[in-house]
Amino acid sequence: MKKVLAIILGGGAGTRLYPLTKLRAKPAVPVAGKYRLIDIPVSNCINSEIFKIYVLTQFNSASLNRHIARTYNFSGFSEGFVEVLAAQQTPENPNWFQGTADAVRQYIWLLEEWDVDEYLILSGDHLYRMDYRLFVQRHRETGADITLSVIPIDDRRASDFGLMKIDNSGRVIDFSEKPKDEALAKMRVDTTILGLSQEQAALQPYIASMGIYVFKKDVLIKLLKESLERTDFGKEIIPDAAKDYNVQAYLFDDYWEDIGTIEAFYNANLALTQQPLPPFSFYDEEAPIYTRARYLPPTKLLDCHVTESIIGEGCILKNCRIQHSVLGVRSRVESGCVIEESLLMGSDFYQPSVERQCSLEKGDIPVGIGPDTIIRRAIIDKNARIGHDVKIINKDNVQEANRENQGFYIRSGIVVVLKNAVIPDGTII
Repeated sequence: MKKVLAIILGGGAGTRLYPLTKLRAKPAVPVAGKYRLIDIPVSNCINSEIFKIYVLTQFNSASLNRHIARTYNFSGFSEGFVEVLAAQQTPENPNWFQGTADAVRQYIWLLEEWDVDEYLILSGDHLYRMDYRLFVQRHRETGADITLSVIPIDDRRASDFGLMKIDNSGRVIDFSEKPKDEALAKMRVDTTILGLSQEQAALQPYIASMGIYVFKKDVLIKLLKESLERTDFGKEIIPDAAKDYNVQAYLFDDYWEDIGTIEAFYNANLALTQQPLPPFSFYDEEAPIYTRARYLPPTKLLDCHVTESIIGEGCILKNCRIQHSVLGVRSRVESGCVIEESLLMGSDFYQPSVERQCSLEKGDIPVGIGPDTIIRRAIIDKNARIGHDVKIINKDNVQEANRENQGFYIRSGIVVVLKNAVIPDGTII
């Protein structure tokens, strides 16, 4: 894998994940209590022995830069690195990244300097565990110019994806973006060609792109340089290339979730608490997910009732009830609280007890969840200050709302409290 260079696409402004992306790049959004989204593809690369990794980003990249610098520090004896490449203006290109392909095109001068055979293009907002060695091996064995990683899809979900059609050798011969009815029926394929059993192939007769690609080095450079008006891999570059190049499909038949929307992000996090087996596990010793070592103390629970939940390290929970929730590092929950089906991202710092006491005496609200508060079906971003006897329950079942001046949004019926927001005592949302 020394001849593979990984390029992780950090995404644009992250509008679908707003307001979690208000103060941070999409790959820096916290996930599962202690990780960040970027940790997923970077860990997959490291576990696949791919150590040359660039991350392309253009919005709010300060916290992402900080996280990567503190987390992924390879020794000076290897060529390994994880480096952020932010959008920049040059005399040739005064614009921001215009799409996934344009982001790579703007740095092609740097990427082509590397003595590699393949570029592995990855997305920064997917939750999955994958051995890219098998992916690259399939690419080499089939003599492909481009290989796409695909997932098998059933009839019910097929119309939500960009689908592909393959011939008997696994070569991609047709693309269709979210087809319906007759157009959908035309995209059915025999997925046994890619390795599924007869029974599974009958249940999942479609294949959808995961937005993960392997390119031969010279093919990617040629495609990007000869078609400057094409800015997106999935919609333009790859469908156009399928006519003249050998574009192959590689089947990934395991858990994969695009968590680029608030609802998908919320559901994927809470699914981690499922019993007996969650769809995705962070407990795989063979292929761990890495993140920043914070050296936090253990979590302290004082007379709490906790069911089906994940609690990050360094939390302090007092006489509260927590059910089917994920609590991030340094979360603080005071007595009498009820937290159900919620995601608390925790805090970046501890507030000294003297400072907390002074805040309370002055009528200010300390960091964390105040006493006798009820939180249900919500995402509480980092460093939020939730007062005494607050109810975050979406009592009117509102589906969409923008209350940024009051410190929260509602997306798909999920209340999202902003980072650093202050919610006064007695507030009902």
